[in-house]
Amino acid sequence: MSLRSVSNAPRGQDATLPGLLAGLEAEDAAVLLSAAADIAFAVQPDGVIAGRVMVTGPDLGPDSFAVWPGKPWSEVSTIESRPKIEQMLQEAALGLPPRWRQINHPLPGAPDIPVRYCVLKAGTKGHFVAVGRELRNLAAMQQKLLAAEQSIELEYARLRHAETRYRLLMQVATEAILVVDQRTGRVTEANAAAATLMGKAAKRLAGAQFAGLFDGGDAERVDQLLMALKATGRADDVALTLEGGQRQAVLSATIFRQESATLYLMRLLPMAAGASGIVMSRGQAAVVNAVRDLPEAFVITDLERRIVSANPAFLDSAQLGSEEQARGEPLERWLGRVGVDVPVLFNSLAEKGAVRQFQTVLRGQFGAVEDVEISGAASPPGEPSCYGFSIRRTSRRASEPGDGNRSLLRSVDEMTKLVGKVPLKDLVREATDIIERLCIEAALQLNDNNRASTADMLGLSRQSLYVKLNRYGIEERPDGADGG
Repeated sequence: MSLRSVSNAPRGQDATLPGLLAGLEAEDAAVLLSAAADIAFAVQPDGVIAGRVMVTGPDLGPDSFAVWPGKPWSEVSTIESRPKIEQMLQEAALGLPPRWRQINHPLPGAPDIPVRYCVLKAGTKGHFVAVGRELRNLAAMQQKLLAAEQSIELEYARLRHAETRYRLLMQVATEAILVVDQRTGRVTEANAAAATLMGKAAKRLAGAQFAGLFDGGDAERVDQLLMALKATGRADDVALTLEGGQRQAVLSATIFRQESATLYLMRLLPMAAGASGIVMSRGQAAVVNAVRDLPEAFVITDLERRIVSANPAFLDSAQLGSEEQARGEPLERWLGRVGVDVPVLFNSLAEKGAVRQFQTVLRGQFGAVEDVEISGAASPPGEPSCYGFSIRRTSRRASEPGDGNRSLLRSVDEMTKLVGKVPLKDLVREATDIIERLCIEAALQLNDNNRASTADMLGLSRQSLYVKLNRYGIEERPDGADGG
């Protein structure tokens, strides 16, 4: 009950708690009040603890207070608590209303014990009664609350710093970035680069339908991309025309979750003026990378037979240092017998859409010639925009009796199939080259690869023979003699 509450005392008698305690000795009052407190003891007017210290708190060890009787109360308290003890005793002596004050008691080898005291006057000898409640549990709760508040403040500061970094990255990013709500399809946030690309203020972009930012013909492609994102969590890049049809951009999309909401992160990369707008999927890009690493030569040409791209294997066979040396050049500069093979190859591609194991030669930049077979295809079938060729070296076999005749027969058979497809003068020139090469090879074989004797036999100068050997790629046999 309150210290100033009224009891059922007889009329005319002081019914306040201090009035009731005035009729009791201080030690008896301490015993009485200890039932409602954790600790209680009597204090003499000079501040010395009198009698036994009553300890009822479950967490207070009575042995720790056994040495208190006979000692000044301030002596068993910490330094900062002593002025408060003197003030409480003075107020109780003057009969002022009691106030609760926290007093700390030191314990050897342990933290201080905080106790909240109230001092009342008791008895007729000027003694006092100190009644206290232990505050360690309350202090522990306060410490936990303080630690929780500090943890919350630290986490809030981290979130604030992360948001600041996010805002800064969004604004300084050179790529156009938009965040789209998956449920509504509306833009929730856009950076400055997106506003510049779209030609609109960032505030106007927020809340706009994402599909409406593109040309009407691309709305279906945007819907397909969003459906793929929702279903699988990923989608291939796609080239789209921006609203107004003035510019094109490549759209890349990523899905993520934030605060139980699903959002799309859209990145737009503007395409250069005149770009074709063809964007490869991730799977197609992987195929292209694998083709570039093939040990066999691979070439892509446009419809005019000019090289668009070539892998390193083709550059090695053509004796080129970089792809730029081949790009834009006609394929027949390195492939096939001049004026014959390449027209036939492309005519077959135009008619059938594909060619398999077409036999021809590949000429290097510095005169090297090797036999190859080509497989090619038009892409896409029906309305080709480019041609792709796989070029594989064929193994060279040692000359055997009759090889020249079989080669001649094979060449004649191949040439008869070209009648009507290739002009007659080109066929005659090709037939002349075949016969001339066979005659030179036969003469070299008869003269054991002696080039001087071969030139005499053929009625050629040695210089003319060397030119023809280089032209036809006829290799010198190591066991032959030059003949000086």
